[in-house]
Amino acid sequence: MPSASELAQLDDEELASRLSEYRRELLNLRFQLATSQLDNTARLSEVRRDVARALTLLREREIALAEGLEAPVHLLKVPPEGSRAREEVDQEPEDLEAEDIEAGELDEAELDEEEDEEEDD
Repeated sequence: MPSASELAQLDDEELASRLSEYRRELLNLRFQLATSQLDNTARLSEVRRDVARALTLLREREIALAEGLEAPVHLLKVPPEGSRAREEVDQEPEDLEAEDIEAGELDEAELDEEEDEEEDD
């Protein structure tokens, strides 16, 4: 059973061929199960997971290609959804200033300078 990182190192053609191999094996395992010839029933779930891993990687690459990225998002070191770092990236500058004021990071002189610059624009 290959890991996701091992499959991620394959190019699209190799990954597609692996996917077809996994699907063929899954079909054979189902036939063996139906005819009571399957000895290792755990292999069914392993192969299903391999199929899911391959499909997931192909879909991630398809999405990355559509968005114009070179690699899937999780490989671009983007903070995960729900993390504090991701929340800070998604916030608008006004929200960050309000938090900075509450945290005492901006003093009133800096705030007045920023407001003056906004009024000049």
